[in-house]
Amino acid sequence: MNKSQSEVVRTAMEVLDERGLEAVSLRAIAERQGVRMNTVVWHVKSKGRLLELMADAIVAEVRVDDLPARWDHRAAELLERYRHALLAHRDGAAVVGGTYAPEPATLTLAETLIAALLDGGYRDQEAVWTCWNAIHFTLGLCREEQAISSAEPDRLTEALASGAFPALTRTLPHLLRPSFDDRFAYGLRRLLGTAGESPS
Repeated sequence: MNKSQSEVVRTAMEVLDERGLEAVSLRAIAERQGVRMNTVVWHVKSKGRLLELMADAIVAEVRVDDLPARWDHRAAELLERYRHALLAHRDGAAVVGGTYAPEPATLTLAETLIAALLDGGYRDQEAVWTCWNAIHFTLGLCREEQAISSAEPDRLTEALASGAFPALTRTLPHLLRPSFDDRFAYGLRRLLGTAGESPS
């Protein structure tokens, strides 16, 4: 990424953090930088390409050094760092989850995670599929955490008041108090505890 392109991405990240993903546009970046929109287009080509670069910039905040030696601890720590990078930016999970960006930081994260899984005894296909599952689980949970509003518990309680959903009503206390930290830790334990099992 050249300097001018980096400056466009940095400005886009400022807009994202201040106003959210819906406010990110080539025009908004041009206005903030005090340049013509054609100048922004010259550096990033399109909004789709801008979002790819933004996604990789978010993932670039995930440190891949100083990880634990044991494979499962290494994978869990890497995914924890990934989660923190997503949550560090307003709508960060939506940006990353909405792109397919085989960019340097994204590839480095995948390389490091898959290498940990291979060290744990996963076969090649298992390692790739588990990497995908772990990444998408983390993205999905972070998107929920960033999107949930204080009104959600009341809406859920009202929706279940009819008694038409007995399993949900029975487990309502757990649904109303989502501990994202606990859910994330639980999910990682489930995802990383199946080395050696053949995928169906």
